[in-house]
Amino acid sequence: MSLTQDIKEYALDLGYSKVGITAADGFPDYIEDLKSRHEMYTWYLEGARQPLKGAQPRSIMPSAKSIISLVYDYHKESFPEPLLGKIARLYQARCYNAPEHRINGARRKLMLDFLSKNGIEVAPQITVPEKLTAARAGIITYGRNSFAFADGIGSFVMLTSFVVDAELECADSTLQIKCPAKCSACIEACPTKAIYDPPRMNPRRCITYNTSWTQDGVPGETSYILPEIREKMGTWIHGCDICQDVCPRNQGKLKANLPRNEFLERVAEDFELAKVLNLTDEFYLRRVQPLMYNYLKEKKYFQRNAAIAIGNTHDPVFIPALATAMEDAEELVRGYAAWALGQIGGSQAGQILEASLRRETTESARREIEAALAVV
Repeated sequence: MSLTQDIKEYALDLGYSKVGITAADGFPDYIEDLKSRHEMYTWYLEGARQPLKGAQPRSIMPSAKSIISLVYDYHKESFPEPLLGKIARLYQARCYNAPEHRINGARRKLMLDFLSKNGIEVAPQITVPEKLTAARAGIITYGRNSFAFADGIGSFVMLTSFVVDAELECADSTLQIKCPAKCSACIEACPTKAIYDPPRMNPRRCITYNTSWTQDGVPGETSYILPEIREKMGTWIHGCDICQDVCPRNQGKLKANLPRNEFLERVAEDFELAKVLNLTDEFYLRRVQPLMYNYLKEKKYFQRNAAIAIGNTHDPVFIPALATAMEDAEELVRGYAAWALGQIGGSQAGQILEASLRRETTESARREIEAALAVV
C-alpha cells in the first residue's frame, strides 16, 4: 500500500469522513480576491493567522510538496431543540479549534503524530484557504452561500489541512458550485443579506461574524454592533445556521433520525439566555465554555450577545434579568441590556432605564440608555 493510501486509511480510522491530497501550490486568485475586499476582511488579513502568507505555502515552508485535506462530519448526532437557533451546530459539536485535551483536538493531534512517525514534516501554523484546498483535493464542492459541501454530508463539515514535505498522490479538483439550478434559498433566508454576490459574502453583515469577531482589539473592529444588525440576529448568541437550514442540499441530513448526544442534552436542560446574560463563573465553566471556546475570551461578549437575543424575543419575562444586568460591572453589558429593554418596551422597562440613566457614568452606556428610552 502506498504512503498516500496509508495516510487516507489512518485518517478515516480516526473518524474523518473524507481525505484528499493536492499539491502545495499557491492560491493566487484567492490572494487577489482577499486584497480586493480588504475592508471586509481587515480582522482576518491583519490578524495572527496571516492568510495571505498561508495562501503561498512554500513561502513559509520551502520544502512543501503536498497538502492533506480532511473533512469531518460534525452532524452525526442530533442537536437538542433548546440550543437550536442560539448556538450553531458547529460549536455544539465542539470540533472547531478544539484543544488537544478534547476529543476533536486529540483527533488532529493523532493525525500529526502519525505523519511524524512516517517521517513526514508538517508545516506549523500555516493557515491555508481550507475550502479552496479541499475543493482542489477533490473532496468538497461549493454552495452559493460560500460554504463547503461534501457528498453524503452536506455543509455540516469541519475542514482541516496539513502542509507536508512528502510527494503524495493528488486528486482531481472539484472546484465548482453544485447547488440546484436557480436556487436562491440561502440568499433569501439570510436576514442581514450578507450573501451579496454568490458565493461571496460580506462577513461584517454575517450573524456569525457579529457574534464572534466584534471585539475591542480585533484589527479594524470594535465591540459595537450596528442596531440594524442587532434586530436581525434573532436569538443567536454564537454562530448562525440559517443559510444551512434552508439549503436543499442539507435536507437529508436535517431530516435524518440521528442518535442523541447525552452531553448536549444535559447542557440543554439548564441552558437559558438569562443565565448567559448574567453570567456566573460556574455557569460559564460548565455550560458556556465547553461549547463556545472558539473566538471569545471575555465573558462580557457572551453577555452582550445574550442581551441582543433577549431583546429580539420582545418578551417581558426577561425584564428582571435585564434589570440585574443594568448593574453589571461592564459598561458593554449595561449598554446592550439597555438596548434589550428598549426592544421589549413598556412602563417597567422605562422605569429601569430612567433609574439606570441617573447613575450611569460611561458615555457608551448612556448613549444606549438614552436611545432605548426614546423608543419605550
